[in-house]
Amino acid sequence: MGVQMRTKTEETAEPLIENNNKEGVEEPLKPQPPQKREILWATAIYLTTWHVLAVICTILYWKNVKMATILWSLLVGFIGQFGVTAGVHRFYTHRSYKAKVPLQIILLACYSVAGQYRVTDWVHDHRLHHKFSDTDGDPHNANRGLFFSHIGWLMQRGHPEVFRRSKTIDMTDINNDPLVQFHTKYYWFFKITLCFILPVLVPIYCWNESWMEAIGISGVLRFVIFTNMTFSINSLAHFWGTKPYDTRIRPVQNMALAILTTGEGWHNYHHAFPWDYRAEEYGGNMTNPTTMILDLFAKIGWAYDCKTPSADLVKQVASKHGDGSWSEVPAECK
Repeated sequence: MGVQMRTKTEETAEPLIENNNKEGVEEPLKPQPPQKREILWATAIYLTTWHVLAVICTILYWKNVKMATILWSLLVGFIGQFGVTAGVHRFYTHRSYKAKVPLQIILLACYSVAGQYRVTDWVHDHRLHHKFSDTDGDPHNANRGLFFSHIGWLMQRGHPEVFRRSKTIDMTDINNDPLVQFHTKYYWFFKITLCFILPVLVPIYCWNESWMEAIGISGVLRFVIFTNMTFSINSLAHFWGTKPYDTRIRPVQNMALAILTTGEGWHNYHHAFPWDYRAEEYGGNMTNPTTMILDLFAKIGWAYDCKTPSADLVKQVASKHGDGSWSEVPAECK
């Protein structure tokens, strides 16, 4: 799947560098001069419309919306974000832990609340991203600019290398997963119901919010804001921050993003150790509530075999390849 799985007892001194040609690829990718790509106008108009609507809804409805609706929108947004971070990202893409069926159902339901695209497509793109990170084989290559890596990559046809390297991504586990296939079959039903209908109806019927405020804030604005939080990991987390673990790769550590994305902003660590279920070195704290929730599921046995690298391995990698900002790096290594 483009991410080599390692257990927490493994003691190799090198982190995984996802585009280092260790995955059966014929030859390393070579940088190519920028080329003009075909714009996917339908997608570009669709995404632009959502953002324009979000601005309009903020202007028209924010001042009159009830506080309960704002809090509800935040709750719904974070439920969806858990489906992204713990679900399609850490579980389905990286298989960094195992989940029993009840937890898998919860993850898929939460992911539907986020309203993002099909699990199969999300996992495929993210595995491709890790295997060829920030090269022409990466769907949202950050070397092509902030806008492209954030949302522009969805608005134009992919680089030829993306299509070529897509063939190297193993999706057997996803294609053979009956719950994922069921979710894919009824994708639109789950998305429309859990991402839009229920989030809008609850404020209307539970505390008499007006239809327009509910649609504008709990529907449109919430969806756009939290979708952009996911996008920000592809973009901002490859531009501004520190590299305590590996300076050879572009992803960075960014606490603000970690807080906004419930734990996904520790991106330099994540790309160095993508099999770690915590997506950061220390895990369960207020900058990583996703891990805190997964640890609760682990206590009842619904999440298990949670993978982590050893402390010695992390120290070796940070000492050898980091930028010196890791707090435990010996002074002589800084």
